[in-house]
Amino acid sequence: MRESLVSAALQLLESDGADLSLRAVARAAGVSAMAPYRHFPDKTALLSAVAERGFALLHAKLTAADERDDPSEALLEQGLAYLAFARAHPALFRLMFAGEVARAVAKPDGPAGFDVLARRVASLAPGDIAAARLACWSMVHGLATLSLDGRLNASDPQHEREALALLVGAIGRNGQKPS
Repeated sequence: MRESLVSAALQLLESDGADLSLRAVARAAGVSAMAPYRHFPDKTALLSAVAERGFALLHAKLTAADERDDPSEALLEQGLAYLAFARAHPALFRLMFAGEVARAVAKPDGPAGFDVLARRVASLAPGDIAAARLACWSMVHGLATLSLDGRLNASDPQHEREALALLVGAIGRNGQKPS
C-alpha cells in the first residue's frame, strides 16, 4: 500500500502541485482517509518518499544518458537528460530540490543518485573531482531552474546544448584549473 500511496501522491503532485492533502492522496489511491498515516507520520514524510522516487527516476535517466563511448558526450547527454527531466516533471523537480522536503531527503554527498555524475566527472577531471562535480551540477541545475521559471528561450534548445558543451570542454581539459 505504501507504494500505491507514493504513486497516487506523485500523480496528484504532477497534476495539482505540492499543495496536496493526505486525504486527497488516500482518495486517489482508493483507501481510507486514515490509511496514509499507517505508512507516513505526516505529509512531509509522504512527499519525501515521492522525492526519493523522483531521484530514482532521475538517476535512471542519467544512467541511460551516460551509456556513451565518449566520456565528454556522455556528460553532455547527462546534462540534457537532467534538463529534460526537469521539464517533464516540473512539480516533482521543484519538490526534490526546494523547501522542507528537499532538506529532509538531502544527503551529505549530494542528491541521491548523483553517483553516475560523479563517476563521469572523475573520468574527465582527475584533479579536483568535487569542484568539477559542483560546477556541473550548478550549471545544469541553474539551466533547469531558469527554464522552469520561463527565463530561457525554450524555442532554441541548441543554446543549452552549446552551454553544456562549453562546460564539458572546460572540465575535459584534464581537470586543470584556470591560471
